[in-house]
Amino acid sequence: MFPGFEIFGRFIGSYMICAVIGIFTACPLGIYCYKKFTGDDISLIFVYLFSAIGVFVGMHLLYGITNIAYWGELFKATGFVNFWERFGLIFGGSVFYGGLIGGLIAGGISVKVQKLPADIATDCAAPSIALLHGFARIGCFLGGCCYGVEWEHGVTFTKSLVEKANGVPRVPVQLYEAGFEFALFAVLFILLTKTDKLRGRLLALYLLIYSVGRFILEFWRGDEYRGFILGMSTSQFISVLVFAVSLAFLVFKGVRGKRRSL
Repeated sequence: MFPGFEIFGRFIGSYMICAVIGIFTACPLGIYCYKKFTGDDISLIFVYLFSAIGVFVGMHLLYGITNIAYWGELFKATGFVNFWERFGLIFGGSVFYGGLIGGLIAGGISVKVQKLPADIATDCAAPSIALLHGFARIGCFLGGCCYGVEWEHGVTFTKSLVEKANGVPRVPVQLYEAGFEFALFAVLFILLTKTDKLRGRLLALYLLIYSVGRFILEFWRGDEYRGFILGMSTSQFISVLVFAVSLAFLVFKGVRGKRRSL
């Protein structure tokens, strides 16, 4: 596909370009919606900034955890430079779920510290997350990462940054997930702007639906180096946990809402 290009001697990856497009599309949208509900926009900007830190740490940390078998290589480093080279190989990749969890934790702390209305803040964040991830998955497709299993009717990568992905037709699972995320965005945005019946539940609803979709899409992923837990890929295992927690939250909110109406 199109992994990126060089400008002034520096390589600019397609994934980074798509991620930046997603950030400057999704974040302003979430801030705009939050301002419509509360009249405040500055507070949510700080939430997103702290969330970005959580995303960065979380996505690399989870990638490193999937490579835990190689942590011992860090102690075999011959010097500071060699240590950071090995560290970069172990923690240099990214896993969406790690970024999502890290971003939610950091953003949640920011919402708590600023004493913002959590229901509105999380509702506004839900469609933004889906939109941002949709653009990011297009970047994955262009760069050739997060590739699918071999399929005779699939797309053949020739310039993927991941050498193993090249040379054979593969399921364009990145585009499937991008389409899934854009559809989720549309549904969540309509629910956010057209009704308040699900106030405080949209983020949990996103996590619930996404976890099901991600679990299914994982069967078409070909990058098996991410590891397996109990016969499931790492992301499938996390999807099960995310589904359970999200469902429990929605049930709790529903029961509490009924009690308040009595």
